[in-house]
Amino acid sequence: YRGEEEIQKELQDKLFLPELEVSFFPSAAVGEAQRSVSAAEDLQTYSEREWKGNTTKSLLIRKGYEAIASEFNLRRVRGDNYCALRATLFQVLSQSKQLPAWLHDSDISKWPKEIQSDQDSIKEWQFPFETSKSKVQHLEQCLELLKKRWQETVQCKSLEEREHMCLQVFRGHDEEYELLEALKFLMLRTAIHLHSDMEKGSDVPEFCWLLFARDSSKCPKTFLTNHLRHAGFSGGLEQVEMCLLGYSLQQTMRVVRLYKCDTEEFITYYPNDHKKDWPPLCLLTEDDRHYNVLVPKKSSGFDAYGILGVYDFLLSDEFSRSYIKNCL
Repeated sequence: YRGEEEIQKELQDKLFLPELEVSFFPSAAVGEAQRSVSAAEDLQTYSEREWKGNTTKSLLIRKGYEAIASEFNLRRVRGDNYCALRATLFQVLSQSKQLPAWLHDSDISKWPKEIQSDQDSIKEWQFPFETSKSKVQHLEQCLELLKKRWQETVQCKSLEEREHMCLQVFRGHDEEYELLEALKFLMLRTAIHLHSDMEKGSDVPEFCWLLFARDSSKCPKTFLTNHLRHAGFSGGLEQVEMCLLGYSLQQTMRVVRLYKCDTEEFITYYPNDHKKDWPPLCLLTEDDRHYNVLVPKKSSGFDAYGILGVYDFLLSDEFSRSYIKNCL
């Protein structure tokens, strides 16, 4: 992942204002050209432009793009350390047709105060913008905003209406980062519940043992201190944390991992234990560090979970088996 200084320099170069101090996180002054999720573009064209040459890696990545290019276009996601969260949030808002069960909880805004009372960990939270509110109050605001935006998107009557709503969110303004911080809070809350279940001897998803086996995250508090609070600032999400994110949202992220082309890990689920009962989100990565969004070229509308059509194609085990067979 790129550091804060490197991202600042890139912003300065793009804005042609080297003499000014440019904020790490774009403010409301950023124009339309600074959208954090780009318009859809052809996968094959993008691949040929970005992966020229005949090195082993270039050939492998292009092969991976070619495998899905007939079904999908690509939306590029801003390359900061929020990219995994941002790509996930975009897919949630652009696809969801119904709210997950946990979002029906009328007390969602009370969750930060409950965690602060039980864990005393919210005081370590850091936001990418200035706020006059307490950290608990601001997280309450972030969660209410997430619930509001999610409700608004599921009420959209057409893809065009939903497209417009998503473009209003992903503009690099404070609202976008409040939504991303809401996702991080949900990850913390889920980690607390799962760790409690582990201590009680209850059944937990397999990724929990990996999440809390790390010396730097033996418990939810150290997970927050050493990992989660830095997500978006100096680091992104690791694979086990992608599982936690999917579990927190009750969405199955199916990620096309291009550098794993020709292997059974070309398509990976985060998490992998709710593939049939949670809505799918399709992302793409070249290196498990930066994530972009896959957009179907055709769609027959919405089903109970979201967009029909080619998402079903990519989510099918038949695609996985046939692709791997052809590659090998």
